Amino acid sequence: MTELPRIVSVDDHVIEPAHLFETWLPGKYREAGPKPLTAGIGELEYVGGKYRFTTDPEGQLTDWWEYEGLFFPYKRVIAAVGFDRDEMTLEGITREQMRRGCWDPAARLADMDLNHVEASLCFPTFPRFCGQTFAEAHDKDVALACVRAYNDWMVEEWCGDSGGRLIPLCLIPLWDIDLAVAEIHRNAARGVRAVTFSEIPTHLGLPSIHTGYWDPFFAACEETGTVVNMHIGSSSQMPAASPDAPPAVQASLSFNNAMASMMDFLFSGVLVKYPRLKLAYSEGQMGWIPYALERADDVWEEHRAWGGVRDLIPEPPSTYYYRQIYCCFFRDKHGVTALDSVGRDNATFETDYPHVDSTFPHTKQVALEHVAGLDQTTIHKLMRGNAIRMLDLHLDDNHPGSGGNGSHGDSGGARDRV
Repeated sequence: MTELPRIVSVDDHVIEPAHLFETWLPGKYREAGPKPLTAGIGELEYVGGKYRFTTDPEGQLTDWWEYEGLFFPYKRVIAAVGFDRDEMTLEGITREQMRRGCWDPAARLADMDLNHVEASLCFPTFPRFCGQTFAEAHDKDVALACVRAYNDWMVEEWCGDSGGRLIPLCLIPLWDIDLAVAEIHRNAARGVRAVTFSEIPTHLGLPSIHTGYWDPFFAACEETGTVVNMHIGSSSQMPAASPDAPPAVQASLSFNNAMASMMDFLFSGVLVKYPRLKLAYSEGQMGWIPYALERADDVWEEHRAWGGVRDLIPEPPSTYYYRQIYCCFFRDKHGVTALDSVGRDNATFETDYPHVDSTFPHTKQVALEHVAGLDQTTIHKLMRGNAIRMLDLHLDDNHPGSGGNGSHGDSGGARDRV
């Protein structure tokens, strides 16, 4: 019988509590900072691949954030655990209607116990996946204070009493590279080893990774062992064939952003320049990776001269993927069948709690269906060992095959703590 070790999920989400900014934002910024409110939600519009909401006193009661005159509602699809599949809609929702584990750390730990999960890395909701909400703000002094307040809450309140089971994932001020570097060092000094970043910064109006602008950020992450986590949608755009296509098209194509981003990095020279930098692609699944690597290596072999990378990328691009990039999955049986190409030391697992895609509370069953037939050493790597090594977690882990082969720059590969 297959033994499934307790899971380390590298992609979950948190619904911010209403008191976050009142508690953690310095007093002089609170008036201009985000404020929680509960109000009816109006009509939903889906324009150009983006959702637009308005308040309506007669609408369904919803919890919102108001910030710089804009309103950000919580929707049922992002707090979907506990609802039937056909109830997981874009309707508004209040925290009271959510499962408590969405926003309460003690309740989250209890739900993790129910779901065979030992540890969890959580992406933000109101700030958006890499802090776009604050990057788009007009008052950058307040925005910087909000980034720091969110990070303080994440480290000290959300993760603080979890015994290492809730893993801090912090934001950077995307609009200022020097402030971003300072925030990496500030958080690394208190043990943070994960930061969220945009998969395609140019979609946010920011410099591309090819310009060299982000090099100080990548250097700081390499120096501190901070993993750069890029969630699908962290570019504020999701791929779609047509601007009026239904959201199901975006959901089906969501991996495209991760694939485009990975190609950008493989041909950018960033991974050559920073050989100990670690990238993690979140919620992108992995079945697409084997062909993407095959194509990248073929382009490098056949077209590197006119393709502009002859002097930039000294080895086949897949070399840098296997050495420095992690993927994750939770519904991808095709990816598991191609695991030797995906990389047994590169794949990690997620539960996506509490989103509409989450496998909660059946994650153990879903995982077992995916890993059936794999050897126990590989199962251990996929469910926890690779994540522990990636994030340098201090979790008890006595499995003899957990160390991997050192393909990500860890001397000897034995980073799992015992």
